Amino acid sequence: MNEKQSNSGTVFSRAWEIISHDNSIPPEEKRAILKLIQVLVEARERFPDPPRDEGEDARSITQEIISRHSLMSTVKHQADELDALKRISLNLTSNLDLQKVLDAMVTEAMSLVKYAHSVHFYLYERGVLEFGASFDKDGVRNKPMTTPRREGLTYAVVKSRKQIIVEDMSNHPLYKDAPSHWHGSIIGVPLKFKDEILGVMNLSRTVTGRFSRSELRLLSLLADQAAVAIYNARLYIRLAQMANTDSVTGLPNRRALDERLQEEWRLAEQTGAPFSVVMMDLDGFKAVNDTFGHNVGDELLYSLFNFLAQRMRTSDFLARYGGDELTLVMRNTDLDAAQLVTRKVIELMDEYRFPFPQNKEMKLGITAGIAVYPFHANNPIDLLRAADSALYHAKKHRRGEFVIARVVTGRLNPVKLNGFNSQR
Repeated sequence: MNEKQSNSGTVFSRAWEIISHDNSIPPEEKRAILKLIQVLVEARERFPDPPRDEGEDARSITQEIISRHSLMSTVKHQADELDALKRISLNLTSNLDLQKVLDAMVTEAMSLVKYAHSVHFYLYERGVLEFGASFDKDGVRNKPMTTPRREGLTYAVVKSRKQIIVEDMSNHPLYKDAPSHWHGSIIGVPLKFKDEILGVMNLSRTVTGRFSRSELRLLSLLADQAAVAIYNARLYIRLAQMANTDSVTGLPNRRALDERLQEEWRLAEQTGAPFSVVMMDLDGFKAVNDTFGHNVGDELLYSLFNFLAQRMRTSDFLARYGGDELTLVMRNTDLDAAQLVTRKVIELMDEYRFPFPQNKEMKLGITAGIAVYPFHANNPIDLLRAADSALYHAKKHRRGEFVIARVVTGRLNPVKLNGFNSQR
């Protein structure tokens, strides 16, 4: 071995000793620093400086590299954090669809932490945590691991309102009853906005130990942005619900009805199945308003319409069309089934009771018109018109009964409650 090789080896040995004892340098970066030292030493051997002590030379070279590498690493981490923050802001604040917001959050979270195993978001409302979204290292989405335990990490984060880090799941009180295959580390971060807990983000890693300061900072930034995005998405949902809800009865309104008719029409076009529309009018309502005033009239509409709504099938859609009129939309329902349901609705009026002032009795009833797609119309607007026209005919000639809409080449056929034998 020549003198240069001996000097180089001594420098490397001394440099590695210095680096290995420096805990501020991440393990995966130590070898990169040593390679830089190798390049610098080789350069010095080609263009030697005046002789100096080998140990001092190794320390000088190493400290210079470490110092510069540390500065570059800091700048790189800060640049990465700024890029991540920009990406998070764009992905989360530009969307008002809650599920899309949650899906974007889990994707971002997995990219922020090394050795990330999986991330789960839970939404918190009225004292209960519900699964929102998840993502794991294998690319599997929205597969919940388990329901949050009352004595587990997620509820602990809600109660403390603070971030909780578990450095080793296999040896922590919060996971004493957890499955044996759960291992590694995990962090739970509260999603807070305006001092309100909106949810919890849990991110687990395959390794034990602390999360880096950079990772904690980025997860905190993500949690803040996520909380704002969840709040905005929930607000949008509430506003949309208000826009589609009748203020008197709480039932879907005309706008919601139009949207549902379009939805049923698209579905019927795809499947070839019929759907039915029933327009209904409350008989005797004008007398209630004239006798007791509009406040009592509104109370009656709320009471009666919800009485009927509670007795509908889950697949049926009942909306207030306006005034004292209701519209019932029934999926996968042909004419025979529509007549059967309409008959039952009319007969329900015999069961309904309303506490009128002074214990007075008022005669109430239902008159209806039925139209079925595609037999009475080939689009939602014309189908609604057909049912409304049938209702008008029933109110004029057959109160307390229902009438089937006119077919394209046929005529309206009144159907009495005592039978379904009318010609069609």
